[in-house]
Amino acid sequence: MKRSLMLLISLCFAASLALSGCGSDNKSAGETGGGSSGTEPKTEEAQKAEPFELTLRHTQVGQDKEKRFAILQDVVKKTEGEIEGLTFKLDGVESDVNRKEKLRGEMAAGNPPDIFDLFGSPDSKVYAKEGKLLDLTPIIEELGIKDKFSSLEPFTYEGKVYGLPIGGSGEGFFYNKEYYDKKGWAPPKTFAELEEQLAAIKADGKVPMAAASKAGWVPLMLTNHLWSRYAGPDITNKFATGEAKWNDPNMVKAFAKHKEWVDKGYFKKGELGFEYAEYTTQFTSGEAILMYDGTWKSSVFKQGESGEGMIGKVGFFNLPPVDGGVGDQTALMRDVNNGYGFSSAVSKDPRKLEAVKAFIKNMFNEEMQIRGLVEDGVLPAMKLDASVLESSITDDLMKQIVDVLNTAQSSFPAFDSLVQADVTTEISNIQIQKLIGNQTTPEKMGEALQKAQEEANSLEE
Repeated sequence: MKRSLMLLISLCFAASLALSGCGSDNKSAGETGGGSSGTEPKTEEAQKAEPFELTLRHTQVGQDKEKRFAILQDVVKKTEGEIEGLTFKLDGVESDVNRKEKLRGEMAAGNPPDIFDLFGSPDSKVYAKEGKLLDLTPIIEELGIKDKFSSLEPFTYEGKVYGLPIGGSGEGFFYNKEYYDKKGWAPPKTFAELEEQLAAIKADGKVPMAAASKAGWVPLMLTNHLWSRYAGPDITNKFATGEAKWNDPNMVKAFAKHKEWVDKGYFKKGELGFEYAEYTTQFTSGEAILMYDGTWKSSVFKQGESGEGMIGKVGFFNLPPVDGGVGDQTALMRDVNNGYGFSSAVSKDPRKLEAVKAFIKNMFNEEMQIRGLVEDGVLPAMKLDASVLESSITDDLMKQIVDVLNTAQSSFPAFDSLVQADVTTEISNIQIQKLIGNQTTPEKMGEALQKAQEEANSLEE
């Protein structure tokens, strides 16, 4: 998906929804058996002054997400100031736990938070089909922002919008420029050149690539890119339709390449025991020379952040083309799949609905998109003019990231936005760890994933 860049026109936001029928006290003297009850019906102003609460589940937890959390807090504070009586109750939960455990359970029980971190495809479409999500179409039309997003497809079901992306991301290699300069290297242009560099780094007694594979999604970022080189960037779209198979020979080649790099010691030893936070530390300490990660990671290389010692010393490059690979060899992973969703129950409470509209107005605008980019390294999910984007970027690393993204001729979404949850669980929680731990082979991994895929596909027939 190519992200077009257009000038974001200043928005004149519509006035808040008029409140009608907000639970007024209709009990009259006659209803109490005659005589005055001593209780007057509440006026609309009195009702509006009554305190009420919106629960907000976010995933901005941990040191590396402090900037993102600060932006959220500013939006919360502004919204509370605009809506009389409103208080937000913030609930911070780690992203994987929220998506795969808490939110699923809450949706099944019918009691999700009012606002929550929502993964676009396939999650939003599943919950929308079940009637659990608030239809945002009339709100974003009223606010005049429906056409301001790069893409709403991941959050769209049957023509209606059920979530909004907070930012975009891409994936590639962060590299230690200081080390590369000493070696006289430039970012590799071919896959063979990359492998030569990995071998040379290992020979220098350094760790070629950071690794933290306790959570399977971390190593799978690279594996996903490898199979998109060997088997083509479009192959993952075809698993759920049965048009392609996980045990395709080119998929197996990609799994085998990842395993080969593990066997050659190109990743930090003991990676299955390391959490994602340790991934960054391996790189910022200079122990590992390369780190394959999302563009959001650029935020740690700023003043006051955990990687500030690396400011000016970090570069970024795309995975080079594979000789004999399928399809566009410049493609990289880009998506706008992370955002916010809202409980359909909000529609039953006019005051909560008014507050949700104010939250959307304050969160999804040019100012917050620029703040996310500049302060946190999150790529815009809304369309910005190229000149606005260029003038907003002040650090060399982000400029290089944008150049790399713009050089790619196409992109592909992450695999977990295209396949069913059971298949994601099979590869993320079982197969990738078994491959890294030498408990399976690339061939058996492909077969196991295809079996899980066929079972998931059969449930949808």
